Amino acid sequence: MVLHVGIDLGTSGIKAVLIENLSRVIAVAAEPVAVSRPQIGWSEQDPDLWVATVVACLDRLAAAAPREIAAVRGIGLSGQMLAALVLDADLRPLRPAMLWNDQRALAECAELLTLVPDIGRRTNGTPDPGITAPKLMWLRRHEPALMDRARMLMLTKDYVRLALTGEVATEPSDAGGTQLLDVATGCWDRHLCEAVGWDPAHLPPVVDSWAEAGRLKPGLLARWGMAGPVAVAAGAGDNMGSTLGAGGARSGDAVLTIGTSGVACIVDAAFHPGPERAILTSAHVVPGVYLSMGVVMSATASLDWVGQMTGRQVPDLDAEAMAFVTAQGPETAPVFLPCLTGIRTPLNRPDMTGRITGLHPGVTPAMLAYATMEGVAFQFADCIAAQIEVGARPERLTVVGGGTRSALWLQLLATALARPVRLIEGAAIAGPRGAACLAAVAAGGPVMALQDPVATSRSILPDPALAARLEGRREAMRALA
Repeated sequence: MVLHVGIDLGTSGIKAVLIENLSRVIAVAAEPVAVSRPQIGWSEQDPDLWVATVVACLDRLAAAAPREIAAVRGIGLSGQMLAALVLDADLRPLRPAMLWNDQRALAECAELLTLVPDIGRRTNGTPDPGITAPKLMWLRRHEPALMDRARMLMLTKDYVRLALTGEVATEPSDAGGTQLLDVATGCWDRHLCEAVGWDPAHLPPVVDSWAEAGRLKPGLLARWGMAGPVAVAAGAGDNMGSTLGAGGARSGDAVLTIGTSGVACIVDAAFHPGPERAILTSAHVVPGVYLSMGVVMSATASLDWVGQMTGRQVPDLDAEAMAFVTAQGPETAPVFLPCLTGIRTPLNRPDMTGRITGLHPGVTPAMLAYATMEGVAFQFADCIAAQIEVGARPERLTVVGGGTRSALWLQLLATALARPVRLIEGAAIAGPRGAACLAAVAAGGPVMALQDPVATSRSILPDPALAARLEGRREAMRALA
């Protein structure tokens, strides 16, 4: 019996999973995390809340399975990417972290692109206000006294690992999202740092994602009754962790995450940057491959918004939408472009807001829910088309994330893509499982184990009849952009 803990730090919640032999779940603990939006377009979190929530989750795992937690050999972390968290000389946060969906640094994106015209060919993509580097420029401009005290840049899961181990480190998959790292070489780029106004001495060392980046502190070993030592892996950005946990490790594997945001991750044997299509390209957490990422900024977040507007719970909206389209077909529903927080791939329009056409007195909450799921599916199809355009080659499509609980959403996705999509065993824990895989290697396991396959639970085929009915609606949605 070999036991590891995988922890996934999402935007709206944190999940920790105790896993035996990277396959059997022993215990799961999940806790919500609040997001602060002090102004329109701003999105922040208290980084110490990340730590407190992780500790609370591990407390729950220890209480639920004390015998198994004692035998844990490694902990892995995957976390929401692109945050800007600046620390002082004592490695304490100077302000709340600016998150991936923070949109305030629009002007800085244009400035950075002027300073470094080829940045999209050297880093993970074209400048976007959600990416770390423009946010650092915004902070320098608007909070200069605070930035004068800044001595370290941290990413979400790296700050939590610092609290668990006392060690400062990062790894290429997450660091690639800062636009301070040369993705092809995996090294911090002094010229990029100079353009942004950040001292490269104030960046953490970069180690392999599967490397041991510290060991759990003695006090925490005692708190959770772990025999120790417990290796803590460098970890992964959330998209890479979920992709690995869903079996996406070989070139041609593609993992689509229908979460708060949507991400189409395609494993690629070569570095195929696509800045002109707002594609993000970073190192993967498996040796020798990269990850091409197309981003849908609002996926389940859009359906949550419909729930808030209509006073319905999301599972009820899903059931009502399925009943609507089964009985009537999609034609009477509005056409909705659900870009509530902008469009990244393929248009790079962070300033865009949601747009809808076809409203009439007979529109129901079910129709709005259907239009939202359809619009997200169309956006995924646009992402993958753009990724293929720049050289990525998806061959095997897996879908994970909260949206997979909807049979309607899965059918719309397969049909919009005109490709089969598969579900996997344990899809709900893909992120923590990916983190646990890295923990297993950090604790002494073989690196090649990262390529072990994940079992398919079922496949969803495209529906040709539905595809014919969607064709005009997809063109109508594109016209909204």
